[in-house]
Amino acid sequence: MLVIPGHLAKAYLKNLIDENLQVQPAGVDLTVKKIFKIVGKGLIGLSERQLPQYEELHPINGVWHLSKGAYKVVINEVIMVPNDTIAMCFPRSSLLRMGVDVRCALWDPGYYGRSEILLIVHSKGVVIKRNARIAQLIFIKLSEKPAKTYEGKYKGENL
Repeated sequence: MLVIPGHLAKAYLKNLIDENLQVQPAGVDLTVKKIFKIVGKGLIGLSERQLPQYEELHPINGVWHLSKGAYKVVINEVIMVPNDTIAMCFPRSSLLRMGVDVRCALWDPGYYGRSEILLIVHSKGVVIKRNARIAQLIFIKLSEKPAKTYEGKYKGENL
């Protein structure tokens, strides 16, 4: 496996807000477009899933004031994972220092779309500005091409 440097990985993203700030040595920062509060229950089984209901939170003067809890974040960037690559994201260290975490699933080879990530506020609260950099996405080249690429429900989502 080989991690693709940020200056090359930027080719796999569209809609960067500020390339000079977002491109990092080993990846590219993801930024906040929309935030939703999770207000319902979800269901997951072997082959079934039902997503919970969400309530969009609208920023006031470009700022969200979030209390302790879990939130869905839609990112600004459109991600295009090459067929021989996976992508993973990690929280920015500044968020962790505030008691805030992000959780991401693995991006499979062949996925493209505007993704959603989970933001968890463990502390008393946090203030997040529109377009804030909250996670770093890295791309990892696979040792060989996979037998198949991503064809799931979320391919091409939120474009």
